Amino acid sequence: MQLDYIKQRLRQYYLLTRLHRPIGIFLLLWPMLWALWIASAGRPDWLVLTVFVLGVVLMRSAGCVINDYADRDIDPQVQRTRDRPIATGAVAPREALILFGVLCLLAFGLVLMMNTLTLMLAVVALLLAVSYPFAKRYTYLPQVHLGAAFGWAVPMVFAAQTNSVPQIAWLLFVATVLWATIYDTMYAMVDRDDDLRIGVKSTAILFGEADRVIIGALQLTFFVSLWLAGEQAKLGVLYYSGLLAAAGFAAYQQYLIKDRAPAQCFKAFLNNNLLGAAVFAGIVLHYAIGGG
Repeated sequence: MQLDYIKQRLRQYYLLTRLHRPIGIFLLLWPMLWALWIASAGRPDWLVLTVFVLGVVLMRSAGCVINDYADRDIDPQVQRTRDRPIATGAVAPREALILFGVLCLLAFGLVLMMNTLTLMLAVVALLLAVSYPFAKRYTYLPQVHLGAAFGWAVPMVFAAQTNSVPQIAWLLFVATVLWATIYDTMYAMVDRDDDLRIGVKSTAILFGEADRVIIGALQLTFFVSLWLAGEQAKLGVLYYSGLLAAAGFAAYQQYLIKDRAPAQCFKAFLNNNLLGAAVFAGIVLHYAIGGG
């Protein structure tokens, strides 16, 4: 009976951390990998790579837990989230906080293997992760807050690889904030009707009927940022080919959200995994065979 109970608790924690839906891991992983490959000129330190990949998994999982804890009174009112473990009562709020603390301690243990600058930046990362779930109560820009939380891996990985945070790191950070605002706005478009009903704020509500135009402008600015980063890093044609492929995915996302149908908006959100992979492929190919 005790073994069955443990298996049942682990199952609920698995669902709470959303490891069965790894899209969030990939969206956090791609910018970190962009930054690491550029910071190392295509030759990343394997300890840094291992620590940050594991850290991405742990902190995304921790972010899901603290998000559901913060939304424990909201999730039961939203069609898409009403079956989450805290919303159904399968995991108690106090239990979720303990799990969040354990995940953060594991991530902190990983960061202790890095240099002092990385450790200092990790404190900011934790503050961003903890505060993000509450942003939607006070601002229409929680997607920007999420972008800062996801993008903070960029200066951290530069610090870990080079013990510095150069200008290009902040350019990639800005690009990541823009990208997260884009895809999380698409995600928020799925829940817009429920959010309006219960009073939750988002960029999807803020942008209103101008959502597609503003997303398009953000996409353009995102690609300009990546182009400028490529110029600073002296990346070649293979990198820009990756950006061109990524731009094709961005155009396809615009097509998907044209009618603002929730299912299509969610599909556009998921498609960003391919966009991030295309950018990374361009960076890897540049350093592997393009003369990097």
